[in-house]
Amino acid sequence: MKLWIFALAVSAILLISGCSQAENANVNKAPAASGSPAAVATATPDELGFARSNYAKHCAACHGDEGKGGLVKVEDVRLKVPSLTDGHALEHSDEKFFKQITDGGEGMPKFEDKLSSAEINALVRFIRREFQGK
Repeated sequence: MKLWIFALAVSAILLISGCSQAENANVNKAPAASGSPAAVATATPDELGFARSNYAKHCAACHGDEGKGGLVKVEDVRLKVPSLTDGHALEHSDEKFFKQITDGGEGMPKFEDKLSSAEINALVRFIRREFQGK
């Protein structure tokens, strides 16, 4: 009787471990549908992530983390940096923002040698979305 219980226990252990490792050909291994909340939460990349990091690297020192600008001291010169969140910035076209970032001027350095056109366009989209709610 003890031998029979031992054999039954070993068989049960082998059956359980075999089931947990066996692959089922009928199970769909494709990722979850993109419409499911779990898939959206984990699979949606930050489309402006690179622009966000470029802003932090090249723009935040003067315009601030929140794009509000203000008085900034750069190389012993005090500059009044415009806000990107209100005022004239809301009236600028995307093309004007692109040109300002590319060519600089009015105390702002030019970035045409530091950023590609695609990166500058992404910065404009980032400014519109993050600071202007557009």
